[in-house]
Amino acid sequence: MSDFQRPTLCCCRKVLTVPSKSCDGGPAPGHCQRVDIASASNFHSFKLRHFHLDLRLSFVDKEMTGWQVLELVSVQPGIQTLVLDTHPSLLIHSIDCKVFGTGGAPDTSTSLTYRVDPFTDYGSSLNICLPAAALRPHQAFQITVRYTTTDGPAIWWLDSELTCGQTRPLVFTQGHSVCNRSFFPCFDTPAVKSTYSATIRVPEGVTVLMSATHSVFSQQEQAYQFSMEFPVPAYLVALVAGDLQPADIGPRSRVWAEPCVLSSAVNKLGGSVERWLAVAEGLFGPYVWGRYDIVFLPPSFPIVAMENPCLTFIISSILESREFLVIDVIHEIAHGWFGNAVTNATWEEMWLSEGLATYAQRRITTEAYGAAFTCLETVFRLDALHRQMRLLGDNNPVSKLQVKFEPGVNPSSLMNLFTYEKGYCFVSYLSQLCGDTQRFDAFLRAYTEKFKFTSVVAHDLLEFFLGFFPELKESSVAQREGLEFERWLNGCGPPLSEPDLSAGSVLTGPVKQLCELWSVDPLDLLTIATFDLSTWSTFQIVLFLDRLLDRSPLPHEVMSRLSRCYSALLDGMNAEVRIRWLQIVVRNGFYPDLSQVRSFLHTHTSRMYTVPLYEDLCSGVMKSFAVEVFYQTQGRLHPNLRRTLQQILSQSSAPPLLAPPPPAPDRPADAPPGSTIALRDVNVSA
Repeated sequence: MSDFQRPTLCCCRKVLTVPSKSCDGGPAPGHCQRVDIASASNFHSFKLRHFHLDLRLSFVDKEMTGWQVLELVSVQPGIQTLVLDTHPSLLIHSIDCKVFGTGGAPDTSTSLTYRVDPFTDYGSSLNICLPAAALRPHQAFQITVRYTTTDGPAIWWLDSELTCGQTRPLVFTQGHSVCNRSFFPCFDTPAVKSTYSATIRVPEGVTVLMSATHSVFSQQEQAYQFSMEFPVPAYLVALVAGDLQPADIGPRSRVWAEPCVLSSAVNKLGGSVERWLAVAEGLFGPYVWGRYDIVFLPPSFPIVAMENPCLTFIISSILESREFLVIDVIHEIAHGWFGNAVTNATWEEMWLSEGLATYAQRRITTEAYGAAFTCLETVFRLDALHRQMRLLGDNNPVSKLQVKFEPGVNPSSLMNLFTYEKGYCFVSYLSQLCGDTQRFDAFLRAYTEKFKFTSVVAHDLLEFFLGFFPELKESSVAQREGLEFERWLNGCGPPLSEPDLSAGSVLTGPVKQLCELWSVDPLDLLTIATFDLSTWSTFQIVLFLDRLLDRSPLPHEVMSRLSRCYSALLDGMNAEVRIRWLQIVVRNGFYPDLSQVRSFLHTHTSRMYTVPLYEDLCSGVMKSFAVEVFYQTQGRLHPNLRRTLQQILSQSSAPPLLAPPPPAPDRPADAPPGSTIALRDVNVSA
């Protein structure tokens, strides 16, 4: 175990030259043992068979209290300590162990000693001293951890004022990437998968949902029982509890939301989800998770959507934007095959989930809505990728598909568009090598069937690809000059190739033409007037606005004309359109439309909308305005978002955040363009 090497095409950062074992102790999909520097646990030494949570939720104290039972088997002799990932916000009360003898009956029960050591700023290590009886190879034993967890990074408590209905409090968890160690002690690595069950006890009137295949409610005990029959990694265990109501939208799909949101969610999704599931099954094989339900969460949800098995979490703000809702839900459906069933073994290769899911999403939208729609959405996303590339530089290591994490770096902080779009381009390149999209669909069906419920590295995918297409292996496509697989994975910079998107020209062409018209001096206002944005799709409009944003600051006369032509129209559109127009307003210091910025920030309290606007306001001459709006709205912001905005305001030269500032005059001024990548572009969905 002391020598490290990289075999041909092996895409692990480190490879242990020991007999190949999977992370749960069984046969490994590939030829190497995974190394996850984001986990403090010794997950290679044990097989996690199952774990059970028994928790009581207190909305008054904002805490979950109870216990966890882990069913483990020792797979390496002589390991005297079990190390789990945990977090300082999780308080351990006691730890016990039961060791099973012949016939499965426990023959000893012991109280264990333990210590909690620092690991990184996103977690700690829980070191548990095991009894001698548990040290025998292949010995089965149970660990029971009694604990209380409060407001760690995985658990978001919302007072009633922060929910959509503002009537009852709500709590949800968000485990991606390494947050669930503050929810329960675990092997917090995507390399380890297990089944789980849970008993969640709540006050009367509270509905609990989890990412599980089965659920039962006991009214007498006021407890919900959940079980997940398929193995999943720790980050995909999710819980939400609050005033949630259901509505069926298909034979295996249901929407859950607060009562004030439910009808809108049903109207927007209707029977579409079953249609998308059927298309996905036709492309990639059976949907293995049984149900596909969706829960809409308040604007405090920190990302757009999360692919928790059986129960997608999605932010309610996205309901304003029909096309973005379609894309995000279909993306999460695609994760049912790519990410949930077959998972990246380390966070350094997140593209294996996100790149494949993005490719699958676009295969589904092509079948459901046509190639032009898919190409338009892809052009919009690739524009954002190149924008990020310009900001980061061609040699930035985060642009690699195989990102090398340094110890202590939080994987969540490196979520970026390369994971999605560069990964998508690589998968598209593999599809092009096949010469036939349907042949590649067949490969993906075989891939998910072979590696279902396991965790893989790029070597597993590429080795299986070359085995599935032996003629490509014989022609040495992996070493094709300039397009080498190794260069795709470990080279910095933009994708080595991009797919042909000419099928979208019927939709992208008018956008390009209008952008060119607005860049000519003098402006041809008669020709500009022939373009009616009210007939355009959301993706056409946001592509147009993003390209204007790229050119900001604009000449004052151009900005004035843009406002006269479009301001009133855009102000009545959805949030994805409005946020882009308002960023143009702010980056160009166009004070006549600043009232729209104020109105937007008073209405929208989602992180993906507020942070980009505040960053743009504070990078220019509108800092006093930003501070004023912050003090007017801070009571309706989640504490986490409030702290983020305070940091943005404090890092600028804005007035100290000690008392509400005097009103800022809305007067004309020039402002340099902001340099921050919008959260909505980076965290499209998890």
